[in-house]
Amino acid sequence: MNQIASSELIINSDGSVFHLHIKPEELADTVILVGDPGRVEMVASFFESREFTRSSREFVTVTGRYRGKRITVLSTGIGTDNIDIVVNELDALANINFETRIPNSEHRRLKILRIGTTGAIQPDIPLGSFILSHISVGCDGLLNWYASRDSVSQMDMERAFMEYTEWPENLPHPYFAKASDKIISLLEDVTVKGVTISASGFYGPQGRVLRLPLAMPDMLSKFESFKFEDYRITNFEMEGSAIAGLSSLLGHDAATVCCVIANRHLHESQPDYKPFVKKLIELALERLTQ
Repeated sequence: MNQIASSELIINSDGSVFHLHIKPEELADTVILVGDPGRVEMVASFFESREFTRSSREFVTVTGRYRGKRITVLSTGIGTDNIDIVVNELDALANINFETRIPNSEHRRLKILRIGTTGAIQPDIPLGSFILSHISVGCDGLLNWYASRDSVSQMDMERAFMEYTEWPENLPHPYFAKASDKIISLLEDVTVKGVTISASGFYGPQGRVLRLPLAMPDMLSKFESFKFEDYRITNFEMEGSAIAGLSSLLGHDAATVCCVIANRHLHESQPDYKPFVKKLIELALERLTQ
């Protein structure tokens, strides 16, 4: 295999990967991703021991043990552009020799779970419930920059969605990335089955109107009414599609589970949502360490 150039994989002087500032030996096989750097401590508070805490920009990392199992928790910040950094650097830590800059001969498969918050769009999904994104709809366009994106997109559903919504040509081509069956099996009995829109922003891309009109004024109603086999669109968030898509392309198990803190259809929100998120974190840790 060819050596990866230093311009393509930047390694810091201390041997850590460029953005995350983690070294290969510091990464656990099980990784929990959170958006908010402050939420790292909420997850790590359940650990019985910690190896280190690292902070670089919005990326805060703790590796420790929960019930004897080694886990890394890492904050990503907001958006799929950050996920492009995080997932690629996690894979590099797991599968590239930093001394030779050559991919390892044996593939290391990570288990990656994003724990976040979300806004539901279906009226029957109550505040405080947990949605597991069986499929994440990438309205961000990130995966389109990678070869073989069609191999990890549910193409029949993708085509049906674009036809039903009359998807505008000037918007990024959406992709439908499926979560890992292994992670789905761990959480499907305690979660709502989700098809989740991963939006490229919080306002216009999620149908919110402040002072600017929308390119798709009827977006929310079309998303809410779209059906494909036994799937329906359940919620919005901003990272899951890139996590599922990139992880699938790179050979990792990944999924996103979110706590519902708002319902767009009912115009309701739950500002005091931290107890619900804490409950979700504890549930996820228990299932990941079974």
